Amino acid sequence: MKSILKDSSIAFLETYLNNASPTGYESEGQKLWMDYLKPYVDTFITDNYGTAVGVINPDAPFKVVIEGHSDEISWYVNYITDDGLIYVIRNGGSDHQTAPSKRVNIHTKKGIVRGVFGWPAIHTRIAGKEETAKVENIFIDCGCSTKEEVENLGVHVGCVITYPDGFEILNGNKFVCRAIDNRMGGFMIAEVARLLKENKKKLPFGLYVVNAVQEEIGLRGAEMITQSIKPNIAIVTDVTHDTSTPMIDKKIQGDLKMGKGPVIAYAPAVQNKLRDLITDTAEAKKIPFQRSACSRVTGTDTDAFAYSNGGVPSALISLPLRYMHTTVEMVHREDVENVIKLIYETLLNLENNHDFSYFR
Repeated sequence: MKSILKDSSIAFLETYLNNASPTGYESEGQKLWMDYLKPYVDTFITDNYGTAVGVINPDAPFKVVIEGHSDEISWYVNYITDDGLIYVIRNGGSDHQTAPSKRVNIHTKKGIVRGVFGWPAIHTRIAGKEETAKVENIFIDCGCSTKEEVENLGVHVGCVITYPDGFEILNGNKFVCRAIDNRMGGFMIAEVARLLKENKKKLPFGLYVVNAVQEEIGLRGAEMITQSIKPNIAIVTDVTHDTSTPMIDKKIQGDLKMGKGPVIAYAPAVQNKLRDLITDTAEAKKIPFQRSACSRVTGTDTDAFAYSNGGVPSALISLPLRYMHTTVEMVHREDVENVIKLIYETLLNLENNHDFSYFR
């Protein structure tokens, strides 16, 4: 497959992924994203909590959203002991089992304070009676011996904590980083806007390229921005589980694998005609894709758009990902490119083959 990603695209992706963007503190990442997107859109919308929207053809009455979310899981400082150790609570779905021995960045008004999630050495643990990692017993050591020392560094209850693990390309075509869930979504929708601009495509509808905040704590950014935009159609992109790795039951999680294409969701929130347009587009353009079934909810911003404003026809195109909510999330480059192509071609198909009343 001929690559549609430029070297400059990959350079932006690395910068964007390496930047911390924890839930509630997405502003710096949003600035990077808007700066990259600026040449490809006509104007921007932002809201009070930081969701960013690049708009193409803003005066058009019919509004189409393509959306990803910008926030990453993290921790909050919850309690500082007299000995200078820090206990945490989640900010989003942070995985306690992966925390021990990880390095962390504690974000303070004085700057980044470095620390580590400590864990008792194997030599000191009693065989057969070992404690497992839990939110209640994992702790951060930032090299201080008293609570006062910690506080003098600028650390206090409520400081947000992220992992520093950065972007790399593994074996030539696997992108690895923390927070691919779901800043890769923001990257992919930005690339759709780039392709539309560079290929001089003029759409008969307004296109709202939405990078929402606070998905990881309940789809809150999408819930807010959909009320502001009031879209007619929404196509959401997020990640989903590659189920081909050990300890995953395909009978429960489905049979999905990175490298085999985007995943198109079947769910109550997914409007059938819009989903069929996407699958028809994939087949016509020979874009490989997979299918997944969601029982009640998609668990993504699709749900927030679908059930807003009296009901918005919505669909979900997911990127297969290994090791979700760890610091080594992994996706296949070809899947990334095929998600971009599928959204791009679906927008052109929407323009060419359907009266907008088709979705009502």
